[in-house]
Amino acid sequence: MLELFSVGHSNHPIDTFVGLLKRHGITALADVRSTPYSRRHPQFRREALADSLRAAGIAYVFLGEALGGKRAEGLAAAAQRPEFQAGLTRLREGAQRYRVAFMCAEREPLDCHRTILVARHLRAPDVAIRHILANGTLEAHDSVERRLVESEKTAPPPLMAGGPGAWREAVERAYDARSQTWGTGEP
Repeated sequence: MLELFSVGHSNHPIDTFVGLLKRHGITALADVRSTPYSRRHPQFRREALADSLRAAGIAYVFLGEALGGKRAEGLAAAAQRPEFQAGLTRLREGAQRYRVAFMCAEREPLDCHRTILVARHLRAPDVAIRHILANGTLEAHDSVERRLVESEKTAPPPLMAGGPGAWREAVERAYDARSQTWGTGEP
């Protein structure tokens, strides 16, 4: 089974962020930000981040052109692009050699395209995705999806749940709903 991690850099000092990665044995970081720069947090500018990671023995790769979330065509169309599919393949292949985390800026996984776009399309029976939270704990992707369904109120009624197929449909509806409001500032 392949294991992949997601992480948001949030407003952490660089030493704290590198410590989160080290705590979970991350050996490579894939930057999936469309624009790998931050005015408020210069430690996460592409070059500065790459230098800090290199000094800590962690490889860095920029995949924002393929996996970034800022797309004029919307998230659903972005997921169909050949470049996006190639980016997912690079993550899967990287996870065969490294312990990989894919990173964006947002602290909360549900507020970030790394969950509603990248993890959504990475998930598979042979892939385990874990989200590194700001406090250093891990949250399994299944748990994040449960929170997504609850927040979007797409779960089937308990008496009509209909088994795993109905649950997967509820998850997909929740992803679609979140994709529609992602980036608009709406909750």
